[in-house]
Amino acid sequence: MVCYDPRGRGGSSDTTPYHVNREVDDLRALVEEIGAPACLFGFSSGAVLALVAAARGLPVDRLALLEPPLDLTSAPTGEPGLAAEIAELVAAGRRGDAVAHFHASIGVPAEMTEGMRESPWWPALERLAHTLVYDLAIVDALPADELARVTVPTLVVDSEQSDARLREWAAGVVAALPHGHRRSMRGDWHQVPDADLAPVLADFFAGRADLAGSARRTQSGQVTADAGR
Repeated sequence: MVCYDPRGRGGSSDTTPYHVNREVDDLRALVEEIGAPACLFGFSSGAVLALVAAARGLPVDRLALLEPPLDLTSAPTGEPGLAAEIAELVAAGRRGDAVAHFHASIGVPAEMTEGMRESPWWPALERLAHTLVYDLAIVDALPADELARVTVPTLVVDSEQSDARLREWAAGVVAALPHGHRRSMRGDWHQVPDADLAPVLADFFAGRADLAGSARRTQSGQVTADAGR
């Protein structure tokens, strides 16, 4: 298993101006290094990046996605206002305010953000504030019709404690994928405990998962999910 940092985060470098294509190039280079085909897991905007890469031909066997924030019921907007507001706050040295503004704009519960502000790792979030604009660019880089190009088995996981919007977006992605499967699990807002998620991913990537029980399509084409534990 290989975990890597996207552009501008952790030990990864950053090249300006930012472009999602470079993220896809990085993933392609990583897959070539470890040997194709690969299985990809992505969370939130990372889940969207995995879909973008697969749609553009990255050689992958399977995808697993945790709550990709894709609203397929509306056209991409690019969030130019939000991106500009975050960039302005960062330029003014108000990185903490930039993070808080981003959280509020995407629906993070206020009490969760306040708790983060009091945590010892809040300064680390502030250092990454400028990369929040990258997240917005990634989410907007995948038109709904390109999901049909992702033909590999794809597991979409959502938390039972996330808000209805995130869960509906997960269901929408499953419905748009040729071989999409959904699994709802116990967790917190926009997250599932690693100890619970890891064996589910291991079984799915190894082909041991019973996908027929993960999600089923009704005669109307809607997708319903059996809660996974």
